[in-house]
Amino acid sequence: MTLRRLLLFLCLLLAPVAAPAVEPNEILDDPALEARARDIGKNLRCLVCQNQSIDDSNAALAKDLRVLVRERLVAGDSDDETIDFVVARYGDYVLLKPPFKPVTYLLWFGPLLLLALALIGVWAFYRSQRRPQPAATPLSDEQHELARSLLKDDPQ
Repeated sequence: MTLRRLLLFLCLLLAPVAAPAVEPNEILDDPALEARARDIGKNLRCLVCQNQSIDDSNAALAKDLRVLVRERLVAGDSDDETIDFVVARYGDYVLLKPPFKPVTYLLWFGPLLLLALALIGVWAFYRSQRRPQPAATPLSDEQHELARSLLKDDPQ
C-alpha cells in the first residue's frame, strides 16, 4: 500500500501544472484591479499562441496585452471598455469566445461545415463501393484477332 502511495505521489509531481504567465512586475498593487485584469486576461486570446489566453501565454505580444489591460484598468476604464479597446485594435479574433454575429459566423459554423462535408465524402465513398460493378462483356472475334495481332507484333 505504501508503494502505491509513493508511485501516485511521484506521478502527481510529474504531472504538468498550468501556471499563469503573468510576471511579478506586471501584477498590480490593488488586489481588486488585479483580479479584474486576470478575469479579462482569461477571455483574451494570445494572437501568437492562438489557443491560449494572454494570462497563460509567455509570448511577448501576450505580455504587451496584459500590460495594456492593466494600464486601461488603472486609468479607470471598466471591464467592458477595456475589452472593447482591445477588440477595436485587434478585432473579434482576440476574444476566446467571439460574439455571434455575421462577421464571425464562419468561426461558429466552420467546424460543423467541415464535419458535414467530411461525412458527405465518406457516405459518397461507401455508396460508390457498394454499387455493383458492371460485368465485363466478352470480347468479339474481331477484338480477339486484334489482340492476338498486337501481341505477335510486340517485340518483347
